[in-house]
Amino acid sequence: MTNIMNADIKNIIKAIANKEYSVEELVNDFIKKIDKLDKFNLVSEKLYDEAILQAKKADAKKKEDRLPLEGIPIAVKDIFCTEGNKTSASSNILKNFKAPYESTVTQSLKNAGAIIICKTNMDEFAMGSASDTCNLGNVINPWTKDFSKPLTPGGSSGGSAGIMAASGACFSLGTDTGGSIRQPASFCGVVGIKPTYGRCSRFGIIAFASSLDQAGPFTKNVEDGALALTHMVSYDKKDSTTSMEKMPELFKNLKNGVRGLKIGIPKQYDIEGIPSEIKDLWNKGKKILEKLGAEIIDISLPHTKYALPTYYIIAPAEASANLARYDGVKYGYRSKNKFEDLNEMYCKTRGEGFGKEVKRRLLIGTYVLSSGYYDAYYLHAQKVRRRIIEDFDNAFNKIDLILTPTAPSDAFMIGEKTEDPISMYLNDIFTVPSSLAGLPALSLPGAMSDNGRPLGLQLIGNTFCEDLLLRGAYAIEQEICFKNEPPLGNL
Repeated sequence: MTNIMNADIKNIIKAIANKEYSVEELVNDFIKKIDKLDKFNLVSEKLYDEAILQAKKADAKKKEDRLPLEGIPIAVKDIFCTEGNKTSASSNILKNFKAPYESTVTQSLKNAGAIIICKTNMDEFAMGSASDTCNLGNVINPWTKDFSKPLTPGGSSGGSAGIMAASGACFSLGTDTGGSIRQPASFCGVVGIKPTYGRCSRFGIIAFASSLDQAGPFTKNVEDGALALTHMVSYDKKDSTTSMEKMPELFKNLKNGVRGLKIGIPKQYDIEGIPSEIKDLWNKGKKILEKLGAEIIDISLPHTKYALPTYYIIAPAEASANLARYDGVKYGYRSKNKFEDLNEMYCKTRGEGFGKEVKRRLLIGTYVLSSGYYDAYYLHAQKVRRRIIEDFDNAFNKIDLILTPTAPSDAFMIGEKTEDPISMYLNDIFTVPSSLAGLPALSLPGAMSDNGRPLGLQLIGNTFCEDLLLRGAYAIEQEICFKNEPPLGNL
């Protein structure tokens, strides 16, 4: 097989089974590719020795003993604990932390035969939309042509999206709290899937906002996404938020088309100032679905306008509670400066260990949870969240899927919005509402902007309807046939 690294996962598995390629050869090829991508700063930790060892073990197996993802090299966002490896969430406060246990999601993938080849760079504690809050330096989008004007890959899962765009793994893992899989997928021209909240265990994923965080895959295409997701979901007693709802067979109706489906177009997503090229892509998506036999229905999600402020109350509040554990006592970074008492040690450790954006969100979160403001802010935000959920529930009584743009722009230059956090937060305007509602959603590449950068379409499904979501996405994908690759030169 020529150019195996760009092949679909099922074809890679077939090539290995037919001994056209060994797992060790495959892993070594990906290692060479990842090393050539160093200038993009996509990787936080290279796990080559262990990957080669696992490859040799896979090659030694009899055909009948091979697992479903046997020998498939994957990249994992540095927020998933992988036993014995550094897991820092790109924060100085966890700079040298080695996880003593394995996350449920990565363990499930290992049990299916996947090989973790590297950990990927990200926004610190997943707080960011541009992968520019990383302790290890900014992540650069592989679509960058001029390194004097580097493009963001989006965030917070920028490294995982970027490594897929550059074909540095068969698939990669990210997490999505308010759009951290879908927005970078749009910026990097790959497929990014956020499953229903509770599909994937959060155990072993360093927490940001516990009622929102969810793991999901980045892939080259929808079919690969279905395969990756199949082996990621599970009920987990170690995570009380995981659902016992059975995962539907994702491949059963994947290629059955969209004829007869009702697709909702929310009028609130047609925001003022949205670039014409994004509107054009949105209209293109509508026309494709109509041509394929779907019915387009205008819908209203009236509380959408409150989604961003609601999210930026709830998420920081949960972060404030979750990140209270990083105090320099049991693990992680401790200030080396002199301190007189425990309180001073806490202050110096957290002040030195956390970056600017994390501090900003912790201050917001602590404020809205404080006495006198809890009712006015946090409790009120939870009530609004309920209204947003009800909007989606009412819509899904009439429709099957929702079609929107993924992001309000294409990839922008790193640093362009750093000093304007409000402008940065607006990048999540199309992804946050479905996150608050816990709904499955995905982004798939749909076109190139006038600047030569990818643009994504977002599909949102009803709770636990990942099969229908992927079916709709597959139908659009086959019509669009997005084949663009980033200009990696001689890499």
